[in-house]
Amino acid sequence: MEKLLYVMMIKRGRAYNKVTKAVITRHVENLKKLDAEGKIELCGPLKGYPGVAGMVVFRTQSYEEAEVLCEQEPLVAEGYAAYILATLQVADKDNDYLL
Repeated sequence: MEKLLYVMMIKRGRAYNKVTKAVITRHVENLKKLDAEGKIELCGPLKGYPGVAGMVVFRTQSYEEAEVLCEQEPLVAEGYAAYILATLQVADKDNDYLL
């Protein structure tokens, strides 16, 4: 069975330098909620990648569901960031690394 995850790259917008502690708190609360719902595989900030703030890897039923979660992300919804969403076909020992 094909295993898919959805990778959100959070791109810094022009207003990103105006992000406040309150905005980051809303962002983290959103991540905690999604994690509690089992929708996050992993997430975190990216270091040394200009213009990109971080990444969230979603474990959802579809690309469309992941896209809704991207749009609801406070950094995106409040205009501080944009995103790129990509589908990742998982290669692991369970599927012999897609051999």
